[in-house]
Amino acid sequence: LRPSSRAAALFPFPTARSIVLSGCAIIVRGQPRGGPPPERQINLSNIRTGALARRAPQSQPDQKDTPDEPYAFQAREFLRKMLIGKEVCFTVEVKTALGREYGMVYLGRDTTGENIAESLVNEGLATVRREGIRGNNPDQARLCDLEDQAKASKKGMWTEGGGTNTIRDLKYIIENPRNFVDSMHQKPVNAVIEHVRDGSVVRALLLPDYYLVTVMLSGVKCPTFKREADGTESPEPFAAEAKFFTESRLLQRDVQIILESCPNQVILGTVLHPNGNITELLLKEGFARCVDWSMAVYTQGAEKLRAGEKSAKERKVRIWKDYVAPTANMDQKDRQFVAKVMQVVNADAVVVKLNSGEYKTIHLSSIRPPRIEGEEKNKDKDKRFRPIYDIPYMFEAREFMRKKIIGKKVNVTVDYIRAATSSSETSTIPAFAERTCATVTIGGINIAEALVSKGFATVIRYRQDDDQRSSHYDELLAAEARAIKNGKGLHSKKEVPIHRVADISGETQKAKQFLPFLQRAGRSEAVVEYVFSGSRLKLYMPKETCLITFLLAGIECPRGSRNMPGGMQVAEPFSDEAMAFTKELVLQREVEVEVESMDKAGNFIGWLHIEGVNLSVALVENALSKVHFTAERKNLWRELKVRIWANYEEKKVEEVVHVMEEKERTANYRAVYVTEITDTMHFYTQDVETGTQLENLMETMRAEIAAQPPVEGSYAARRGDYCIANFSADGEWYRARVEKVQSPAKVHVFYIDYGNREIVPSTRLAVIPPAFSTRTLAAQATEYTFAYIQVPQDEDVRADVVDNLVRDIQNTQCLLNVEHSGVTCPHVTLQFADSKDDVGLSLVKEGMVMVDARKEKHLQKMLFTKRSWSFLSHVLSQLNIWRYGDFRDDDADEFGYKLKK
Repeated sequence: LRPSSRAAALFPFPTARSIVLSGCAIIVRGQPRGGPPPERQINLSNIRTGALARRAPQSQPDQKDTPDEPYAFQAREFLRKMLIGKEVCFTVEVKTALGREYGMVYLGRDTTGENIAESLVNEGLATVRREGIRGNNPDQARLCDLEDQAKASKKGMWTEGGGTNTIRDLKYIIENPRNFVDSMHQKPVNAVIEHVRDGSVVRALLLPDYYLVTVMLSGVKCPTFKREADGTESPEPFAAEAKFFTESRLLQRDVQIILESCPNQVILGTVLHPNGNITELLLKEGFARCVDWSMAVYTQGAEKLRAGEKSAKERKVRIWKDYVAPTANMDQKDRQFVAKVMQVVNADAVVVKLNSGEYKTIHLSSIRPPRIEGEEKNKDKDKRFRPIYDIPYMFEAREFMRKKIIGKKVNVTVDYIRAATSSSETSTIPAFAERTCATVTIGGINIAEALVSKGFATVIRYRQDDDQRSSHYDELLAAEARAIKNGKGLHSKKEVPIHRVADISGETQKAKQFLPFLQRAGRSEAVVEYVFSGSRLKLYMPKETCLITFLLAGIECPRGSRNMPGGMQVAEPFSDEAMAFTKELVLQREVEVEVESMDKAGNFIGWLHIEGVNLSVALVENALSKVHFTAERKNLWRELKVRIWANYEEKKVEEVVHVMEEKERTANYRAVYVTEITDTMHFYTQDVETGTQLENLMETMRAEIAAQPPVEGSYAARRGDYCIANFSADGEWYRARVEKVQSPAKVHVFYIDYGNREIVPSTRLAVIPPAFSTRTLAAQATEYTFAYIQVPQDEDVRADVVDNLVRDIQNTQCLLNVEHSGVTCPHVTLQFADSKDDVGLSLVKEGMVMVDARKEKHLQKMLFTKRSWSFLSHVLSQLNIWRYGDFRDDDADEFGYKLKK
């Protein structure tokens, strides 16, 4: 009988294996066929080696551990290094009544290979059983000769004095595992894998100190063998296959182990073999799943483990054979898209506007916003509970998100759809509608991770089999660990911030007390908390820490439907459109308000400005409101004139509109001097025609100031005031406007003749002499932005474009033509004064920016002729933002063709 047994290389699947039990006993395993193959124990005939150490059973405390016999471990190691991973064959000479088999083992495919027993005897690591030796057996006679030669050569156990250090000091128990693991400093330790309990738990012999430790692989868990009540073990699906996978690659192999952590006396580590990392291979082959609680200590990079698990899920192998992805039924365009943030609902949800114009609520995956326990919530039952202000850190979390993403375009990657839940009398879980949970990023920053790292949210812990979680779950856990370590936000031991906000909406008496103060304050900062209708808003006044209801002055906006004592009031035409317009423009934005009066219900009336736009004017300009008669008394009729009404069908107006659609683009270039370029690619210019007047005014003003210097500290800066400021760069005085008073040492000013801004102390400000006010000469710096091109959203790309513009046109004379109006400033084209080349066109040709298509017919010719071929040239030449090809979702339809991929 000569069955062969193979113990091949570690990767890929071995065809067989051999395990060395001792110096004279091995286990051989044949070829695997659809699972772990059967195995046989072969005891070497006619020789004996020392017995290995054995630990006493824990159930028998009176028994003692037995140590290694001399040279027992050396004999085992000799065979292990010779046989593991090699192909062997064997013969069975004797089989006892109890099924114990004795025979000879040869290295190789047949009996011509090296005889293992003879090699042991020749090295002095085994003795020959001379009793019962038959003289006519040449194999037994050769063993006796080899033993005599080893004695003569004094090899192994035949060394004079028996040799030294032949018995290892085996350590079974580590009194303080945590200190032991910490003492290793996460450095690789040489080891031999002695036993595999299951695919992810092994027992290892640490060298050279002979510590015998049980190690659980960090970050993963394989199917296990459950012990039943009767003492038998029942394997979970794929448990036997996972164990064989690890056994055939690691058992009795020389490896290195990184001991990474020791929670609850369990040693976590990573086993490294020259042919690969078993942890990552188990995941990739579908024999294990990631474990959140131990993945944090994995030193080789948690992203590798997630990638391995993801690969197995996609291929649906082994434990993932029935796996269905959370977003499997969604189209790619629904899984990943770009949208504009319209509202921050709370610390884990936002409302976004899709390219289709549809609004969608997105919840941030795997995070939980700040919350308050029921007892705390009910402490003061008389007080109206307002979550945004009363839950600790909820306001800070909402403000953090609002300032970062409101009104900006973000990238949304849907991770999962959380099904709707219903509440019941026995359940404490409230009802929730279906929720779309996603990872939201802006400029490469994960908003959820940023919230968690600030301590403004916590990470949800899931069941191990719950796959509905963030695609960046490990980064969230790491961010939370940093926040806890640094004591930030919710994890801080300091007193929680308290927001005492007075809500005076509809409180007539309180409103009367606030009115004089708000009227004297002029323009005040505010945040739009809620939009009731196109002209009715709720504002948070941060300086005054109060909430007010604010009505836009000067206009009559269509009213929406609402409950009245007599029943439901029907909505007026265009009320929904007006409300949507106001929401998109100002909801949760920082605005400036001027309070003029209040109505009898305690609502304040006044003007609201956002980025230089008067909301009342904007509503009228877009035909969503009409002018109130009070605007005529305040001489505002010219500013609030109605343009075109949707239901105004007079033929004459239709003819005018038709003529406007067919008019040609007007080119009327004038000479300007570019004085400032902002980070948002807006720029300020001075008209060359009035340049001499400005120079004369500056010269006269500075001469007067030199003759009568202002008294330092005598000027009290107020927001919106015109003044003169001492510019830090050259020490000269310039006309300026106060934009913000942060403190006496930090006053934000805007230089009205040059367009630049600076933060200066109030001691460098003074009252502007009347002879040099804006009545004498209007502010000379006019703000513009480029027509036909899109401002890059990426901050780094935009910075490169701004640097390019500063180098080419700042402090130079150019030619300017107004192409069309804009929300904040006119859109223009610029030409270099000498070459007459278009500045925007040069940016497009260099691949710095993209084209912004205009729908007006009279602009189409300009757009197509000057932009289309430059677009094609920079795509083909792969310059700057196009160096990775066309990254846009849609083809360039605005040019009349589509590029072939």
